[in-house]
Amino acid sequence: MKTMTCRQLGGACDKKFKGKTFQEIAEQSKKHGTEMFKQEDEAHLQAMQEMSEMMNDPEARKQWMEKKRKEFKSLPEEN
Repeated sequence: MKTMTCRQLGGACDKKFKGKTFQEIAEQSKKHGTEMFKQEDEAHLQAMQEMSEMMNDPEARKQWMEKKRKEFKSLPEEN
């Protein structure tokens, strides 16, 4: 099990997501983002706008995903 925060994944807060795989954490982050969007949380909306712009560039998106997967792999396993 490993932990990443919303902020580590391009978000705006320190909410922690735990998972055995990067995909599990990414899904939790996406759900959290949806909740923050519904609440119209300004900090998260700004972070989402920045991420959206970056994700529109296929090469930037690929590089970001590779970087985050490597970051996940480098994290220590938790008990």
